[in-house]
Amino acid sequence: MAIKISDELREEVKLKNAKRKEDVRDVIIKKMVDLYEADGLNEDASMSFAPQGQTTVILFVGVNGVGKTTTIGKLASKYQKAGKSVLLAAADTFRAGATKQLQEWGERAHVPVVSGKEKADPASVVFAAVEKAREENYDVLFVDTAGRLQNNVNLMQELEKMKRIIQREIPEAPHEVLLVLDATTGQNALQQAKLFKDSSDVSGIVLTKMDGTAKGGIVFAIRNEMHLPVKWIGFGEKANDLREFKPEEFVYGLFKELVES
Repeated sequence: MAIKISDELREEVKLKNAKRKEDVRDVIIKKMVDLYEADGLNEDASMSFAPQGQTTVILFVGVNGVGKTTTIGKLASKYQKAGKSVLLAAADTFRAGATKQLQEWGERAHVPVVSGKEKADPASVVFAAVEKAREENYDVLFVDTAGRLQNNVNLMQELEKMKRIIQREIPEAPHEVLLVLDATTGQNALQQAKLFKDSSDVSGIVLTKMDGTAKGGIVFAIRNEMHLPVKWIGFGEKANDLREFKPEEFVYGLFKELVES
């Protein structure tokens, strides 16, 4: 991927006869955005929602520690402020503190959380949440899931079971399966994307932890190999530290030092 990008950039700089640093910078940023968008031609990077009056179900997948629960909390706050009724399902029943963490986000966003006992079957929590969402006409249901990669066969079966239960009640759901990736993990994130895409029908990516030294350049490799759009990027711990992904801003961030030097 790096060789492909550098070769194309070299050609583009020659083609545009860019001599000044500012011209080279502009060519790089434009070309990188073009490359990103070319790998997702005709795709819709916006969020998919159910028709009005029906519940939208959004499933969050990813390994432990990438920021799934935090992302759900931020999105819950965002959509609740936008006037939607939001419900959360704490289906990560095996990680100590996962339910409590989601409940804290729920309290902050004034959003209810459906949970079960510790070590309960995650699918039973999902079933209870889907029933509540339908009976009480919630607009959006966010489902938090476990991420034990070391036991990935069981995890994938667990996710498949959740999906079956959701579809039994709402056949078109889940309307989105968002894979949460940590921007600091580099090539490991590509392996995670492959694993989850093969088993979970991932529809988009949330890139987290963009607040440190992370550049998130792995997005280009994921995009090139798997054609998955990045829908959100997260930075910081506050409820509003999440924004829609915009390729131009992202590429500018990647090359900020070049732009400012």
